[in-house]
Amino acid sequence: MSFLIRVQLPDSPGTLGAVATALGTVGADILSVDVVERGGGVAVDDLVVELPSGSLPDALITAAESVEGVVVDAVRPYAGVLDTHRELELVEEIAAAPKQGLEMLAEGVPKIIRSGWSIVVQHDGDSVRRLASSGAAPEVPIEHLPWLPIERATVLDGEDDWVPETWQELGTELAATPLGKPDRALLAGRPGGPMFRAAEVARLAHLAGIVAVVLDS
Repeated sequence: MSFLIRVQLPDSPGTLGAVATALGTVGADILSVDVVERGGGVAVDDLVVELPSGSLPDALITAAESVEGVVVDAVRPYAGVLDTHRELELVEEIAAAPKQGLEMLAEGVPKIIRSGWSIVVQHDGDSVRRLASSGAAPEVPIEHLPWLPIERATVLDGEDDWVPETWQELGTELAATPLGKPDRALLAGRPGGPMFRAAEVARLAHLAGIVAVVLDS
């Protein structure tokens, strides 16, 4: 089974190699590494690893944190596409079929930023309309989005009153970005975390900005 493990580690030569060695001691095979954020002498990396059948994911935490200075932010099952640089491919697909653009965007975003799901929403007067959803998006109705209209990409508080109870129970981390106009937004969720980093929010905003131009052109 594959897992996504997010680690904070000292940004120094050899540290990632030491983590890889430590994970190898519990039988974990690293399939991919994605640098999420870097600064202040600390790196945040996403590792997709495969564990042998019957192994517990807790072993990944113990192994990784056996390396000095390493902290595990989160571990969760992962079944996504390993290519984390699909932005250009997704934009090209949307440009070729703009009428299905919102659906393609909603389906593609989780594979790019490794979220659990994404939804395109629009504020129409006093109501909220769901324009598109990824396959794994929760179907619970969203009746109120007090943060719309939205001017810039941001992390949202997953415990705010507007957040459906089922999302809160799962500890869902949330991020949103405007999609061409302030009353239309792309909302991404990560049930169980990890939290969205600034670099990921910026990546989401950049992608939404490009797609909005393609859709409106």
